Amino acid sequence: MPFEKFNDIEHVRDERRQAINKTIKTISVEDLKKIGEEVFHDADEPWRDTFFQLITENTGAAFHHAITSEGIVVLYYRDKDKGLWYLPGTGKGPLGPNGRQMMKEAIEGQQ
Repeated sequence: MPFEKFNDIEHVRDERRQAINKTIKTISVEDLKKIGEEVFHDADEPWRDTFFQLITENTGAAFHHAITSEGIVVLYYRDKDKGLWYLPGTGKGPLGPNGRQMMKEAIEGQQ
């Protein structure tokens, strides 16, 4: 069955946490803008303006980038506790509480 690997959500979360801890890095505003163009390639996408406005208003801030074990790209801005996940060519959405917590813990682990 294709969904068997999701039976143990704690195992999935643990794998994601480990991958985030291994791949987390600070990302430049320029690279973040490039990713934004990839994620929001259509000018009329609902969250495009919000995403780029957040970058513009916080150009000196630290944004973080990580990739989960399933290849999901995670972008996170700790100062405002905001994040975005996307799976290239498949989907995107706001980063939920569990994902934001994983990113916070990974950032703290870097310090």
